[in-house]
Amino acid sequence: MKKATAPRRKYTTITIPSVLFDKLSDRIKDTGFSSVSDYATYILRETMADMSSRTSKDKARSGVVERLHSLGYVG
Repeated sequence: MKKATAPRRKYTTITIPSVLFDKLSDRIKDTGFSSVSDYATYILRETMADMSSRTSKDKARSGVVERLHSLGYVG
């Protein structure tokens, strides 16, 4: 029987200034992050999630304002 394997992740390279890399290296000392790359991935995912959340909230707020306007409550 063939053993199932997890799909391989694809990666790419992002270039950052050496000074920033050094600061990130210092920041992750004594944390659960094993590399600057892991930390940067975490930060980027968190930022994207936050941006998505804000977009959803902005759309919901806009819908409420439009509804209030159509009902004559907002001028």
